[in-house]
Amino acid sequence: MSVKLRLNTATATRVVLAKIGNPQREEPLVTSKEVFEIAEADQPTLTAIFLKPFKNLIAHRFTHHSSLDQHEMNTCVKAIFASEDGLLERGVEIAKRLYSKSNHPNIKAGDLCIAHLKEVHIEGELVQGLCILKSESVVPFLSISTRDGDLHLSTEQGINPDKIDKGCLILDYWPTKGYYVLTFDRSGSDSRFWVRDFLGVTAVPDAAFLTNAYAKMAVSCVEEEQPSEDTPPWETCNAARDTLEYFEERENFDLKDFENEVLKTPEAVAKFNEHRTRMEEEQGQPLETSFEISKKDVTKAKKRINAVLKLDTGVEIHVKSTLSTEHDPVLERGFDDHKGMKYIKVFFNKDLSAQG
Repeated sequence: MSVKLRLNTATATRVVLAKIGNPQREEPLVTSKEVFEIAEADQPTLTAIFLKPFKNLIAHRFTHHSSLDQHEMNTCVKAIFASEDGLLERGVEIAKRLYSKSNHPNIKAGDLCIAHLKEVHIEGELVQGLCILKSESVVPFLSISTRDGDLHLSTEQGINPDKIDKGCLILDYWPTKGYYVLTFDRSGSDSRFWVRDFLGVTAVPDAAFLTNAYAKMAVSCVEEEQPSEDTPPWETCNAARDTLEYFEERENFDLKDFENEVLKTPEAVAKFNEHRTRMEEEQGQPLETSFEISKKDVTKAKKRINAVLKLDTGVEIHVKSTLSTEHDPVLERGFDDHKGMKYIKVFFNKDLSAQG
């Protein structure tokens, strides 16, 4: 069952700040000495910036092999939700935890914001929230100001709201189950550092997560089964799209039925099970083998399927997943004996890029 969440009612009111270095490189940890109170006039802008990354993410929750009472992040969040006075102390604890987990040489230093939110709308309730954002890069900004009756240009270094690397949004919902947590990591580093080592969360195995997981595994299997390096990527693209039709045509997923209808061969079933085993190891929990299919997430999965052919001559050909090559194909491959090179011929009616 998917949870109904609305973020447009929320307001960020107070923030704890920190600069997180890498202990292995002897970079320091610097934390707030007091809570930064967000001015009422700035609250709409900052709230929109803080919450922008958390749309259409898979739900997670805190987990511990023994008890949630022994989960450090869960304990900090619980204390903050219990009393506003705990934001500074517990916020600093969260920053220290992140610093202690940042020993890998690939982990970059960055700025950390821990913001308290009020009135987040989830399942008909208005609840508190805690937003944690880490930005690992700063960019220059130009500022034009008035001084002594004239205009002056200056540069400042700051965080680009569209380039925040890591973040999580923790809501005061499901407190006995590990809270409702949304998280992302766009830095390209090993996401286990942020998701498992720092936050200690696992995905909630709901319809959205399971649909995404099985669709991703199905597409990966198809992409690995290219007959040869000469197989056009658009053929693989179409095969992946055809595989997802299983999810489109049914209301419920059943693994045995999927194996019989889509995978068919023992080799394909074995390959798919390898993917499922790796996914289960990453999640730290077994995956359900039957569930209600989330149609919205199937549509998203199909949109992500696009073929890209990168050639050694510096040319890239991007093919949309909606392209049909079965009947009257618009792409033709061949070999030119005179040049001794392969070629791709493209048929078209109009050059749409030339239209204003």
